[in-house]
Amino acid sequence: MFGTSGVRGRFGDTITPEFAASLGHALAACNYGRIVIGRDARTTSPLLADAASAALRGAGVDVVRAGRVSTPSLARGVSLTNADAGLMVTASHNPPTDNGFKLWSPSGQAFNESRRDAVEGALEAGDEITAPWDAVGRETTTPDLTESHVNNLCDAVDIDGDVSVVVDIGNGMGGATVDALLELGCEVQTLNATPDGRFPGRPSEPTAETCSTLCSVVEATDADLGIAHDGDADRMMAVDETGSFIGGDELLALFGREVVADGERVAAPLNTSLLVDDELASQGAPLTRTKVGDVFVAEATQDDDVVFGGEPSGAWIWPDETLCPDGPLAACKLVELVEQRGSLATQRSDLASYPLRRTSLEVEQKRDIMDGVSSALLKQYDATAVSTLDGVRVEHDDGWFLVRASGTQPLIRLTAEARSEKQADSLLETARDVVEETERK
Repeated sequence: MFGTSGVRGRFGDTITPEFAASLGHALAACNYGRIVIGRDARTTSPLLADAASAALRGAGVDVVRAGRVSTPSLARGVSLTNADAGLMVTASHNPPTDNGFKLWSPSGQAFNESRRDAVEGALEAGDEITAPWDAVGRETTTPDLTESHVNNLCDAVDIDGDVSVVVDIGNGMGGATVDALLELGCEVQTLNATPDGRFPGRPSEPTAETCSTLCSVVEATDADLGIAHDGDADRMMAVDETGSFIGGDELLALFGREVVADGERVAAPLNTSLLVDDELASQGAPLTRTKVGDVFVAEATQDDDVVFGGEPSGAWIWPDETLCPDGPLAACKLVELVEQRGSLATQRSDLASYPLRRTSLEVEQKRDIMDGVSSALLKQYDATAVSTLDGVRVEHDDGWFLVRASGTQPLIRLTAEARSEKQADSLLETARDVVEETERK
């Protein structure tokens, strides 16, 4: 039920007020005695937060209401409010029809597998805990978690303010980025700055296609860079001063090579480009590959010699600051990088470029199909060329491909990379063929 980034789905189908209440009872059954609840700007988020809060209090759990906040603000706020867990009502970068829940531990890290399994078990048991009338939980409100977050951001970077930034909030919860950059003295222009869960300005997920307006504005002005967030601001993507969208693998390489020293490591998932390996190798640093999902990257960053973790989708983790993907922190770190190192376009110019292909196939039985794909590829290739850490990754002499089930949607994601355009296309077709052949059986 819970994927690598919580549970989400279409409101009224998988996500309902009844489910929110059941989740509240499950958390109570797992002995979480104090929970802080935040929500994004979606139209259905207030009622889902209300339903969860009512069930929790009815089970004797104290609830701290954080109101409308970003996911990283809420994740940071678990320890700040002395809560045992954080519950964020959000569907992140999904469309406005969807909603969902993310769970956070006091360390600021998303619930790990054992915590998720315990909550799922309690949900399946379906027990509804009802406290005596004189032992129901209390509901209080917390001081502004966004203000605290902004203070953390300003302390985390060294910016003199001589940078011009266009920030596309995407009608979501990324206002902390604007507040922090203004506090640091930057010149800031905003796009889609009003929180609106219908996402009228652009789709919630920040991609090259959805950020075309941001690219145009940055290109037409003297801005040094552009920043874009998703609906709950755990993601950050960017545009250089020429108006060109920066790929997630490029950002990972730029952030990684800036922070890493000889012998230190960076953590990133299996679907990360070879260009990141190249850039880190130039610094004497290896890349540690993880399962796909920010929770797995966060777990890897807890090793003493791992100084940064990221995902090409836009999740960035500096473990010395926080174990949650923090879009506003990433935005401030990127502005700091521009001020200290100069033009983003110039910084990108020396990055290697390998043809990388990504696509998704909509399927009905993704787990069954993945079982068949795994069996087929293990028979087809030498065992040393196949990794089943997360999905199935197959290494070739001149490239690789990855077949992996989405953690939150009925999709199988395909990724292929090679030294040439032709080989990248060929590897992607190989991956597609094995999925489609398995689906026909």
